[in-house]
Amino acid sequence: MTNDNGNGHDYLSQDEIDALLNQSTGPDPHPAEVKAATVHDYLSELEQDALGEIGNISFGSAATALSTLLKQKVEITTPKVSLVEKANLKKEFPQPHVAVHVNYIDGFQGVNLLVIRTTDAQVIADLMLGGDGTNVSGNVEHLDDIHLSAVQEAMNQMMGSAATSMSTVFNRLVNISPPGIDIFDVINDAGTSDLPDDDVLIKISFRLKIGSLIDSSIMQLLTVSFSREMVEGLIGAPSEASEEPQHIEEPLAELNEQLSSEVKADEVMSEQHEAPEQANVASTMPMSQRNVNVQPVEYAQFEQNAPLTDGEVNLNLLMDIPLKVTVELGRTKKQVREILEFTQGSIIELDKLAGEPVDIHVNDKLIAKGEVVVIDENFGVRVIDIVSQMDRLKNLK
Repeated sequence: MTNDNGNGHDYLSQDEIDALLNQSTGPDPHPAEVKAATVHDYLSELEQDALGEIGNISFGSAATALSTLLKQKVEITTPKVSLVEKANLKKEFPQPHVAVHVNYIDGFQGVNLLVIRTTDAQVIADLMLGGDGTNVSGNVEHLDDIHLSAVQEAMNQMMGSAATSMSTVFNRLVNISPPGIDIFDVINDAGTSDLPDDDVLIKISFRLKIGSLIDSSIMQLLTVSFSREMVEGLIGAPSEASEEPQHIEEPLAELNEQLSSEVKADEVMSEQHEAPEQANVASTMPMSQRNVNVQPVEYAQFEQNAPLTDGEVNLNLLMDIPLKVTVELGRTKKQVREILEFTQGSIIELDKLAGEPVDIHVNDKLIAKGEVVVIDENFGVRVIDIVSQMDRLKNLK
């Protein structure tokens, strides 16, 4: 609305001026987008490198265990550390996966969630059950209890081997609980009960190759606190994210150089303390002018099967030590599929013939052969042959 001031000019009323001012100072129709969180907001470069190296070492050992189990070449390489927000899990895992959760009971306190694709789980299950790994449908409904149990056992061997490697890396005992397995379907909210309550998770992805059957990825989901606990156990107190990133090799190289210089200094000090004059003269002489007396090493000859005398060993000190005696009727090898088919009344064929002597072991070492007898309605074994002393010594090695 405009008014005429009598001179032929229009001017704005106060209401129109206020409306224009409110419109210009109103909310921005295109607000700036909120920056998404990244792994750098929670872990520094050094911590990411250390976490990837821990996974590289532990899963390298796990790959060896899985290769022996599946009789296929297994490679687990190239760790990549990233961040996953719990609110974005549906975008991260739009299709059902297979998740194996492991609880650390010694050495660390935390949960490790191992996630693999459904088709990869079917290949592993088929190999575990004696197949060639090609009986794969890609349908999650075809993963029944037997297939899931086979995958669970494979993951159990993998994570057990990984825990052993972590014990060596951290110089402490690391034990895990038996792993559990679920169909991880985030879209339908199935199999997510073992997810930590944290809003943000650290994801470590590895490239998984099993022969020519699988070229995919396997993922670890960890909490930020658990990740920092492992990093702190490896490199000490974690550095701040704002500090300049360092490399793990640098402090290790400095430590090795320092230890090497200290050892060399100790050797020089010892030589100078024992023979200062000779050490100084020898250090200035070339090798060709030194009078070095070199003689071949002479080893004493030992007689084989030489009996030990009473003065050398007092057997009376060993008489009260308990030993475990085991009688082995025979052995055989079966596939997982055959073992699952056992029922009451099933017959297991052993590698021993009827009437053949059984093996007598002491502390899992073969010492004798025997035959089965019955004594007052109890089974017994009559010793018919003693393993020679040389063979027993070989078994002890």
